[in-house]
Amino acid sequence: MKKIFIYFLFICILILAGCTGMDKKTSRFDLTGSKDPSLIRGFNYTPANVASPRHHIDCWVHYDSATIEFDMDLAKSLNMNQVRVFVPYTVYLEDSVALPAKLKHFVRVCHKRNIGVMPVLQGGPWVRDTTQRTLARNWVKFLVDAISDEPGLAFWDVMNEPDWPPTPRERVLMNFENCKFMSKSFRELDPETPVTIGMAFVQGMIDLADYVDVLQFHDYMQTRGQIRDTIARAKEFAAKVNKPLINGEIGCIARANPYDITLQEHMNAKVGWYIWELMIVRTGWGTVHGVFYEDGSVRDPSIAAAIMGFFRKRSPDILPAVPDLEGWVTKITDRSDQWLKDPEGTWKDGLDIAETSAHLLEAGELTAMRILPTLEVEKLRQGEVDMKALKELIIKFKGQIEPFKKSSAQND
Repeated sequence: MKKIFIYFLFICILILAGCTGMDKKTSRFDLTGSKDPSLIRGFNYTPANVASPRHHIDCWVHYDSATIEFDMDLAKSLNMNQVRVFVPYTVYLEDSVALPAKLKHFVRVCHKRNIGVMPVLQGGPWVRDTTQRTLARNWVKFLVDAISDEPGLAFWDVMNEPDWPPTPRERVLMNFENCKFMSKSFRELDPETPVTIGMAFVQGMIDLADYVDVLQFHDYMQTRGQIRDTIARAKEFAAKVNKPLINGEIGCIARANPYDITLQEHMNAKVGWYIWELMIVRTGWGTVHGVFYEDGSVRDPSIAAAIMGFFRKRSPDILPAVPDLEGWVTKITDRSDQWLKDPEGTWKDGLDIAETSAHLLEAGELTAMRILPTLEVEKLRQGEVDMKALKELIIKFKGQIEPFKKSSAQND
């Protein structure tokens, strides 16, 4: 009787295991709490502390787990839920033994913070030489073996911008063939994880639509009209083929593509996005991209606000700030005049006048913020006493805030 019971129990376990296997396949795309791709709030990522032109490579070769955890906490603080990270083939050549553990750590750190991971494949001799595709297949298998079972894995991005630059066309077509091969390889070796391709243009996205599970385009357009037209074309095609749509790269101050403008347009259009990029990378794109410095401070708070869904008012009914409402612009310009005329004016009093002026300039948005007025003051505070430099700064600040003085009648 005991043997019969054990046998029966064993059969039940097998049946339950089989049922579990049938239900096991869950879309990795559902990492935002919904299958709605418009809820993706993503970022491209390279650690800011990688001091090398090979930053996409060295961030893996010299992997710093503490930095990764700190940076992902920054992303979580902005409610971001996806990361797009480059994994060059060169890393495999230089660091294949340690790379799986690094990839696992990265994906797990992200998953713990509810951030899905999109690895982007980069490089490989097979792109130009199809006889090397065995290496490509092995590379795909290596990655699949390393992290395909990780719940934090969201997508495989098989190539970044194969359609850029658009000429010569022969090179683009060769890139497309590589994308097709890599897509097929990932679908065979890891059928549960969606495949995408980071296309630079909507037309490229259309051309390779049959080889992806998630459509992806990039956009750095200069006007709202251009941004809207690009989104509309992408959405129209996505609806036609019934596939999810994301924008894998947006936001560049050097391309007249401000983060707050492009994010607002994509949110309004309900298209999920990945900004380029989370960190201000000093040896990479940091001069024109990024939200956070390596210490967690930001260069432009409007970017962080836009990621959270808060945008500057740009309609005619704005209410301009009145920095001299309580007379402080008048007071500090008068104090500036007095200090400049006083041969006994002290270093401390001058710095206090300059700092107060700087605060009025920044709080009232009365000056460009490229070099912060408060930074100029702080440099003087931290340096040697230089009365000439201090006088020049006070004169400059006075000239900037004086136009915003209210008249006596207005003050009354």
